[in-house]
Amino acid sequence: MLKSVLGKVLLPTIFIVLAYGFWISPDFKEIAAGIAIFLFGMLALEEGFRAFTGGVLEQLLKRSTNKLWKSLSFGVLTTTIMQSSSLVSVIAISFLGAGLIGLAQGIGIVFGANLGTTTGAWLVAGFGLKVKISAYAMPMLVFGVILLFQKSRQLKGIGYVLLGLGFLFLGIHYMKEGFEAFKDTIQLTEYAVAGYRGLLLFTLIGVAATVIMQSSHATLVLIITALAAQQITYENALALAIGANIGTTITAILGSLSSNEQGKRLAGAHLIFNAVTGLIAIVLMQPLMQAVEVISGYAGIAANDYTLKLALFHTLFNLIGIIVMVPFINRLVGFLERIIQAEPDHFAKPKHLNDSALEFSDTAVEAIRLETLHIYAKATEIIVRGLSLTKKDVFSDEKLKSVIKRRNTPDDYDVDDAYDHYIKSLYRALLYFINRMPNDTNTSPQTDNIRFCNQAIILMLKDVKHLQKNMLGFMASMNPDIRKEYNQIRRRIAKVLRRLEKIRDQEQSTLTHDALDRMLEKNDELLHRRLDGMIRRGQITADMAISLMNDSSYAYNIIRNLIEINRRLILTDRGNEDLTLSKNNSASRYAHQTK
Repeated sequence: MLKSVLGKVLLPTIFIVLAYGFWISPDFKEIAAGIAIFLFGMLALEEGFRAFTGGVLEQLLKRSTNKLWKSLSFGVLTTTIMQSSSLVSVIAISFLGAGLIGLAQGIGIVFGANLGTTTGAWLVAGFGLKVKISAYAMPMLVFGVILLFQKSRQLKGIGYVLLGLGFLFLGIHYMKEGFEAFKDTIQLTEYAVAGYRGLLLFTLIGVAATVIMQSSHATLVLIITALAAQQITYENALALAIGANIGTTITAILGSLSSNEQGKRLAGAHLIFNAVTGLIAIVLMQPLMQAVEVISGYAGIAANDYTLKLALFHTLFNLIGIIVMVPFINRLVGFLERIIQAEPDHFAKPKHLNDSALEFSDTAVEAIRLETLHIYAKATEIIVRGLSLTKKDVFSDEKLKSVIKRRNTPDDYDVDDAYDHYIKSLYRALLYFINRMPNDTNTSPQTDNIRFCNQAIILMLKDVKHLQKNMLGFMASMNPDIRKEYNQIRRRIAKVLRRLEKIRDQEQSTLTHDALDRMLEKNDELLHRRLDGMIRRGQITADMAISLMNDSSYAYNIIRNLIEINRRLILTDRGNEDLTLSKNNSASRYAHQTK
């Protein structure tokens, strides 16, 4: 909704303002073209870095964000490399929405990203304005275009990175030239406003410019080039930098609209941090300016080099913001969890499938894996209820014999309705999500594996439906032998569910699953022997025996699928070699179900 409103209001306004600017000033065209080229360069740079995210970024996140100082360092480093705090924030929201990182880790990344974005100001102020960087742009553009035509994904990624850097340099050049030419026509310093009134006014202008351009880095480059051309005053430039810092949160907020509640919480943390940091900078403007003068003296920055002083000021107030906010991260997490709560799960809705997770192939795979675990949890509840039990009974420490004895009353639970109400909607959403996932040969085995698990869940629930039909009648039968056999089927399925839960909690190896396989085959063999004996002794009728054989086959398939689903979901994180072995081993077992 917000995106739609912004599109309808902002876009026509921008077009009108630009058209008027082009009409009144040729120099304005050069500045606007410089901004456009710079923004296009940022898009190319982001596209280039996406080529290197499949699997690598996920592993990097897991290893680099398990502690707060690592999260902060990760945010600083990635923003320094990518030169886009907005992109890093959207990446963090994407991984948080997919469940790869926790909220506190995501907040640490965002805090670090704010400090990392200041490196761009240093590079432009210290290098970009003192060297004719357009000379470096041309070779980068040439080599970048050549690499774009290569088939290799990595080479294309390098090509996009070179193109991005080339266009960034070219954009800075045109903005610089435009503001230099502006001196002869319009003197913007005539519109400077002194005091706190000017501070607040130019802060708002900085916010607006960043919201429009969707990049605080682009706004900072614009501010620095205008300051270098003496088109704005030093004090007003500082205020614009504060506004750019606050305005950059709009990208994270827009990116979180398609995420789950965790993504929205991180966007809220980003907004709170930048707003608090901006407020600190406004309140302490004079002491901060004095601190900049003192540090500049020690660092050898010339008294009239206001562009480097601006970069120093930008770094200083972001650093102070981190120092102030870091001790309150846990409280901030608690506050955001209270304010932005998850929707009640009255109806089955995907928990992990959001558009932000589609940004990267590894995030998307993790999202469908977690969503499959969500579907599996719903499916186990249906299985347990279909057996006239409850999850509390099955996953408690009470002996299953006692549970079965206590729960001996048939429960006419509607498996079909539960399937339609919960599983079907989740499975449909999962398939739709998979169809929109990025094409990546590195993650396709995991995707196929997860698809198999979901198909197995569907088959399992169909078997529960067939099993339940006879079971409900025989649970209340006057024949104690048939009643005992159906209670034994209930107990076997519940026992496997309980053991699988323990395996997942303890992260045991697949050897434990193999032990369950052997137990399943042994129980199946013993059942056939028992059936033969009961028929010979006249304990059950032939019709009862046929029903029991069919229902035992359904129970066999349910248990087989439960074991295979858990085996494959755990193996998702263990590499393709183990996954291939599991597929080969399961092929002959799975054939038994389809006979």
